[in-house]
Amino acid sequence: MEIKKKAVAGTLESSDIYVQVEPNENGIELELESVVYNQFGEEIEKTVREVLNDFDVKNVKIQLKDRGAVECAIRARVETALKRAEGMNN
Repeated sequence: MEIKKKAVAGTLESSDIYVQVEPNENGIELELESVVYNQFGEEIEKTVREVLNDFDVKNVKIQLKDRGAVECAIRARVETALKRAEGMNN
């Protein structure tokens, strides 16, 4: 999948995650800010990278602001942002 434009998904509400993706020419650049970073930061990053791999995304800048989202919410928000950035689901 090619990221063609900047796109977002999610909110900054409690138990949600805000995801912003945009084109990047230098591989995958991931920035994570989380209220539970010390406990779950590695797991969140692993989940995000799995979704990127599932969609065969090679070049993206992805910024995440997590407010305690569960794994299925993280996956859904990342997937939605990727589809919007590709031009689907506008």
